[in-house]
Amino acid sequence: MAVKITSVVKHSLADKAKIKADDILLKINDNDIHDVLDYMFYIAEDKVKVEFKRQDKIKEVTIKKSEYDDIGLEFSSFLMDEKQSCTNKCVFCFIDQMPKGMRDTLYFKDDDARLSFLHGNYVTLTNLKDSDIDRIINMHLNINVSVHTTNSELRVKMMNNRFAGEKLKYLKKLADAGITMNCQIVLCPKLNDGKELERTLNDLSALYPAVQSIAIVPVGISKFREGLYQLEPFTQDTAADALDLIESKQKEFFEKYGTRLAYAADEFYLKAKRDIPEEEYYEDYPQYENGVGLIRVLVNEFSDALNKTDIKDTNNKLSIATGYAAFDTISSLIEKAKEKWHNLECKVYAIKNNYFGENITVAGLITGVDLVEQLKGKDLGDYLVIPSVMLKQDSNIFLDDYTVPQVEKELNIKIKVINNNGNELLDILTDKSKRS
Repeated sequence: MAVKITSVVKHSLADKAKIKADDILLKINDNDIHDVLDYMFYIAEDKVKVEFKRQDKIKEVTIKKSEYDDIGLEFSSFLMDEKQSCTNKCVFCFIDQMPKGMRDTLYFKDDDARLSFLHGNYVTLTNLKDSDIDRIINMHLNINVSVHTTNSELRVKMMNNRFAGEKLKYLKKLADAGITMNCQIVLCPKLNDGKELERTLNDLSALYPAVQSIAIVPVGISKFREGLYQLEPFTQDTAADALDLIESKQKEFFEKYGTRLAYAADEFYLKAKRDIPEEEYYEDYPQYENGVGLIRVLVNEFSDALNKTDIKDTNNKLSIATGYAAFDTISSLIEKAKEKWHNLECKVYAIKNNYFGENITVAGLITGVDLVEQLKGKDLGDYLVIPSVMLKQDSNIFLDDYTVPQVEKELNIKIKVINNNGNELLDILTDKSKRS
């Protein structure tokens, strides 16, 4: 596939070699270029032969460089072609549980192995062919895989894809080739839990160390499920049952491999009303991005920063909005701060998710409209703090397309956005910005 070069970085190696915007990239070192992975893989040499087309003429230049230096070509999209969409219709898919009328990008189901390698996205393997797996192996690409179950028939049922079961064979092929994988299981009561979960964990553990970690996350169920597969949310008892099974398998894995290997998402502990495990439980936090250990990191960072701070007192007045899942944790941290600083005034508000339904309790799915409706008229202090997960990445837009300035205007309050970071939370409580 030929790829159009949209621009060339000024003074770059490609610029010095007289490659220009609108040239068509054909080959690098005699290899066809189909997408960003081909491009990144084949330019990782100290001598790069670039074949390109300008109008009707085929041209060729050779660039000498340090092995991993870029040459300065830019393309219309990061991937150099279209993102690969998901071919499944999973019974638990949250995108299918969203209301109509939201921005188009929220309805796109990504299942792109390239983004798995480049950005840590999870893929199901269902839209990959043998040649795709061979390329992953040849390029030594480590990926993240959404497995859900290793029961072939059940996987077909859960993913509504007749190929979902047979694609499990790729796990062993990748493992045998030394490709490392982090795996994910979306756990659904009465579907892939209990004995099925035990089977899946056993099968995946047999692929250790290629399978480096496994995250078990609870299914999210919104109120928009009309016509969809009947699923049940986790209760305190069923969450506790899942934790008991996971923790029993962890003990087996630790004795056999020296690692717990499989980890339950924080939501299971909150739902089961159990204490979040201590730091050593999470080892090196391999599944942090999957919501495994976020609370432990936050609590430890905050407690450590609170113990070390030399600030004697603060008369700061503010409020914090979060989901019901994290409310108790955030509230307990604020109480610790108030014990140290008696003049600190900080109220924590748990926002009920009316938009998606009360079963959704995480902060990352809170919308601007719920913030406005539930905080209007409340004493919010000098400013309102929200976690960055409420917003689209690198933007100020909520899921319902409300913007931070809109919410600020409707609540008549300044909003400050912070990450899931105990140090940032402490800084915001003491209003470090005013002191610096």
